[in-house]
Amino acid sequence: MPDLVAEIKTLEGQATQRIAASTSVEALQMVAHEFVGKKGALTAVMKQLGSLTPEERSLVGKAANDFKTQLETLLADKEAQLQDARYESLKESEFIDLSVNPKPHAALGVKVPFGGHIHPIAAMQKKLEDIFTSMGFSIVDGVQVEDDYHNFGALNFTEDHPARDMQDTFYVQAHGGAGVPADTMSSVPGPEAHGGAGVPAGTRQPYLLRTHTSTVQIRALEKMQPPLRIIAPGRVFRYEEVDASHEHTFYQMEGMLIDRKVSVGNLLHLMQTLLTEVFGREVEVRLRPGYFPFVEPGFELDMKCLVCAGKGCSVCKHSGWVEVLPCGLVHPNVLQSAGLNPDEWQGAAFGLGLNRLVMMRHGIEDIRHFMAGKLDFLRQF
Repeated sequence: MPDLVAEIKTLEGQATQRIAASTSVEALQMVAHEFVGKKGALTAVMKQLGSLTPEERSLVGKAANDFKTQLETLLADKEAQLQDARYESLKESEFIDLSVNPKPHAALGVKVPFGGHIHPIAAMQKKLEDIFTSMGFSIVDGVQVEDDYHNFGALNFTEDHPARDMQDTFYVQAHGGAGVPADTMSSVPGPEAHGGAGVPAGTRQPYLLRTHTSTVQIRALEKMQPPLRIIAPGRVFRYEEVDASHEHTFYQMEGMLIDRKVSVGNLLHLMQTLLTEVFGREVEVRLRPGYFPFVEPGFELDMKCLVCAGKGCSVCKHSGWVEVLPCGLVHPNVLQSAGLNPDEWQGAAFGLGLNRLVMMRHGIEDIRHFMAGKLDFLRQF
């Protein structure tokens, strides 16, 4: 019978050498994967426990736990060293990272009264990005000043759709004017100037502040080949009357997956997995029909308000429910706008309201806090 305790000690020595020689966080992650991952070297050793006596299993188990503890300590220390070295390099050569708390400098008499804070919306965006990238999604970006075609036309909005009205959308003039009706504004280059498909050459389109991150759907489909999975976080703008649950400037995250076979079941499983990961527990949700020009069928996915536990408050408009996930299957017209055959490709799309997710996560009762610039509010996070 091989001496498994000795094998573990050998692995510990090998891991220590690998960690010491690592020059990046990615290299450290590889070390952890190779030694204590599901298919790592320690896992292979532990599969032999079945042939040992109870006393031997106890000794091997203790050695394995000691190894894991030692490995975690070495990895954490090395990662801290690498991060310190990285920041020192950036300080000299590139930029000052304002997300890092400054250290008091006794010699210069500099005192730091308090550290900086990550904005709760930025923290939620990072969390969502981590969740989605772990499921194989890529992060893409798009412009905030958008043309009419990508914001409306290619997403199957009709010419007379209410969202195109001045009372719902911030239109802008070519030279920076804002807030005038679409039929009185200056002409600006149409989507053909940006590579947009489906618009006759020479036509002119207005610019506007994008009303949703769904615009990235079309821009991504114009540049990327299916199958694909993407998310697009970003700022959007609506001509809204501001109250406890509505803002004129807020944050969304668009998501889309395109493949040969995509069903409502795929979409629901993805959404439920997402909410469970965000809130760390299962949340009560409901699905009801909803109309969005760019999906068919479309749904509104609501969750029970966590601010009032479903009893009713200003956040949920006293209904006990908050709309968080408009979603559905990508409309065939949208696929055709991007040059895809809807008989061959199918898709699912969803839009997350980051502000509302943060409000549910932290029990925030008024959406206006996010843009108020109040330090007392931000210091809570």
